[in-house]
Amino acid sequence: MTNPIFVALDTPNLDDALTIARSVKGHVGGLKLGLEFFCANGHHGVYEIQKLGLPIFLDLKLHDIPNTVAKAMQAINVLEPAIVTVHASGGRAMMEGAKAAAGSNTKVVGVTLLTSLDERDMERIGYSGSTHDQVSRLTELAMEAGLDGIVCSGNEVGAAHKIWKDGFFVVPGLRPSDGKAGDQKRTVTPRAARDHGASILVIGRPITAAEDPNAAARAIEATL
Repeated sequence: MTNPIFVALDTPNLDDALTIARSVKGHVGGLKLGLEFFCANGHHGVYEIQKLGLPIFLDLKLHDIPNTVAKAMQAINVLEPAIVTVHASGGRAMMEGAKAAAGSNTKVVGVTLLTSLDERDMERIGYSGSTHDQVSRLTELAMEAGLDGIVCSGNEVGAAHKIWKDGFFVVPGLRPSDGKAGDQKRTVTPRAARDHGASILVIGRPITAAEDPNAAARAIEATL
């Protein structure tokens, strides 16, 4: 993929998502549709976005017992997404089931640790060790389960890449050097993430909330 930027269309409003996507499609490599979009618009919304001709990343973060996740994956196969997320913390059997149920052209990637969490949050949840420790553990587990790759922050992607040389690495929570962090706690710039091994750069508000999303996407693309 020549352009690794996937713009995050994190809105429940289909018309808003289409407007942004049409504006930026010349400067991004794909479109990410998250849980709020999918819950509001379902399969119909995905079909409408697909008409723009860019790869679709369904960021649904599936996390349930193995049988339920496998059936959910089967239910979205008709949409032919390029990428789908599951939570790696769901365990090896769940990830194996998700991959087995996915379409042959769909990459299944495991979310290691949400970029909105830091080590204080980890302690309160009950995770031991550092953010790097947690990401490393789940990277190894996702690799053993036969997934295509993982989702992690730009702070950990370099270490994850060393563990999984040929893995597919999705990095969200990215912010340009002059951008606001918002609710993200472990951020890096798009260029830094790319330099450390990111395969896909997921960028939302720095583009979608910009006064001119097209100009914002073009500016970020130029840094890569």
